[in-house]
Amino acid sequence: MTRWRKSSYSASDGNCVEVGRGVGIRDSKSPATELPLTPHQWTTFLRLVVASPR
Repeated sequence: MTRWRKSSYSASDGNCVEVGRGVGIRDSKSPATELPLTPHQWTTFLRLVVASPR
């Protein structure tokens, strides 16, 4: 993955999760470690986040 983007909801102090185009996620504090996801895994992850109680 070459292009990473921080969520618009991320804190300005560097505590954030980045989403990679291609699909993956990583912690901005540890960018060398990333979690690659298939498109199906990404879709499932997003559905679980949206469905979770707040």
